[in-house]
Amino acid sequence: MSKRVILGLSGGVDSAVAAALLKDEGYDVHALHMTNWEDDDGYCTAAADLQDARLVCEQLEIPLHHVDFSRQYRDRVFEYFLDEYRKGRTPNPDVLCNREIKFGVFRDHALRLGGDLIATGHYAQSGIVDGRGALFKGRDADKDQSYFLHAVSAEALAGTLFPLGELPKGEVRNIASDRGLAVHDKKDSTGICFIGERPFREFLAGYLPANPGPIRTPEGDVVGEHRGLMYYTLGQRQGLHIGGIRRRPELPWYVVAKDLDDNALTVAQGEHELLFSERLAATDAGWIGAAPAGLDGGLRCRAKVRYRQPDQDCVVTGLGGGRLEVRFDDRQKAVTPGQFVVFYDESRCLGGAVIDAIG
Repeated sequence: MSKRVILGLSGGVDSAVAAALLKDEGYDVHALHMTNWEDDDGYCTAAADLQDARLVCEQLEIPLHHVDFSRQYRDRVFEYFLDEYRKGRTPNPDVLCNREIKFGVFRDHALRLGGDLIATGHYAQSGIVDGRGALFKGRDADKDQSYFLHAVSAEALAGTLFPLGELPKGEVRNIASDRGLAVHDKKDSTGICFIGERPFREFLAGYLPANPGPIRTPEGDVVGEHRGLMYYTLGQRQGLHIGGIRRRPELPWYVVAKDLDDNALTVAQGEHELLFSERLAATDAGWIGAAPAGLDGGLRCRAKVRYRQPDQDCVVTGLGGGRLEVRFDDRQKAVTPGQFVVFYDESRCLGGAVIDAIG
């Protein structure tokens, strides 16, 4: 009897092709579509995505299950998202969604459906190293999603298949088109589902009160007014609305700091030194399997502080209690508290931590 695989089917092209490939390999494929947000205002595409998932399952002749995880998403992901913004940080909810939902409650539900394995359409690869589940980069460097999967447990990875892990995106599109899948030309989703296509500020203002304050230079000169610190992130250039200022060069302005105590946004022009840092402090470190050896004395590895950034050489030192210090060989631009620093040994993802402060 073939193994049953419960595939997370979003209604997009990637998971649809993953379903087709798994069926080709002889697995007993069941699709599980998740609703993670109440579609109460027309911005989220949950209803349309469910319909697309149904069409794909009809074409591939596989069963479709549907489950609503909106309550768990609000409790485990969205509340964290809001709390981080209250603290003036810039969170990445996709990381928590993977850990808490897709490889948490989804996995539990899949096991109740009789699944031997789970699968998703992520561009990543899983394997077993020293008897434990391990995570590796996807073959397509432009689409690799290991950054967003770094907080998934070794136990979950040991029972997970990533059918697209060795494929480039272009080939996935070609497979979908060649097979006539209903979603072959569907646009890739971008951003966060619960925000959808609406303006970010409009969405956030519905949950957190805006608190305008001064925009100032590192020297203390006031050059404008911000709409609320939560709307800005370090390194941001667009949307500052700072006009020409006398005796100032014609250089772009960047956000270089946020002062919660004074409710002030600090900006500087050009490649200002405040945009760069060689070290960061991180908290809530999590490793895929056992923590790597050598942390106490300083572990040399590579890391990235944002998705799509090339891996950067660094030394990571454990400080106890899930705290880390990371020192980079080269200065890093716009390292942002609330985002994640993710560590690699060649193509293997070791884990990551939440960026807490820069220095």
